[in-house]
Amino acid sequence: MAERGDMVDVSAKDSTVRTAQATGKIVLGSRAFELARSGTCAKGNVPATAKVAALHAAKSTPTLIPMCHPVMIESLDVELAEDKREGSITVTATVKSSGKTGVEMEALTAVSVACLTIYDMLKYVGKDMVIGEVMLLSKTGGKSGDYERQD
Repeated sequence: MAERGDMVDVSAKDSTVRTAQATGKIVLGSRAFELARSGTCAKGNVPATAKVAALHAAKSTPTLIPMCHPVMIESLDVELAEDKREGSITVTATVKSSGKTGVEMEALTAVSVACLTIYDMLKYVGKDMVIGEVMLLSKTGGKSGDYERQD
């Protein structure tokens, strides 16, 4: 395995508007789901805290992932969708920036940390929650062009 530790040189790349949308899900179980949904979690408002955590995580991505370039995030939208039947919350983050490098990692980091925050806030109910299905849904801009997940 190569031991290269250099950031990619983006100085010659054109600045373009770039977007990325990612999603992830946490399966809570019925009791934790009801606490999150009803606003009676002992640690506070689960959806609001998860959204703030997603914002903070997206802005902190270059400090968490060594080869990520710092980017100016111009827009971040975080949506939480509840599935009562499954007892789950799906987090979707959409990030927008104008620059020389994409924002896929910021969107993926936002989703991941939002799910981890939900876990942290509800772990006192039980430790059997499952975080999964974290994936990039789409990206636009840049030399590699647009991408949209097909499944």
